[in-house]
Amino acid sequence: MGQENAENRVLLVFDGDCAFCQACVDAGHRFLPYMPSVRTWQGVDLHAAGLTREEAETSVRLLGPDGLRAHGARAVALLLALQPCAVWRAAGRVMLTPPVSWLAEAGYRLVSRYRHLLPGSADCGT
Repeated sequence: MGQENAENRVLLVFDGDCAFCQACVDAGHRFLPYMPSVRTWQGVDLHAAGLTREEAETSVRLLGPDGLRAHGARAVALLLALQPCAVWRAAGRVMLTPPVSWLAEAGYRLVSRYRHLLPGSADCGT
């Protein structure tokens, strides 16, 4: 039960003005057995969360107990590593391991930079 309580305190913070970001969160809710609490950065007290506006605008953030703080591809990988399903956990662990982690982060940065050009993402910031 303690593990479940810790997982429930994990928070995923994303850009609520981005249609692509919202679609990714929606996909997480559909396909992943476990999703942490999810909030848009626009609805979070950034100061209390220890984030700057620039940090929140530039990449997804995963925040949680015991100093859990991750962003970008690492946040996605850790979210997968928290899954109860062994296949998702393994995928998360692989994403955390170099050189895959380097490629994942480069891919995340590329998508993040051009998310406003992706289909259905006209409202995304840059």
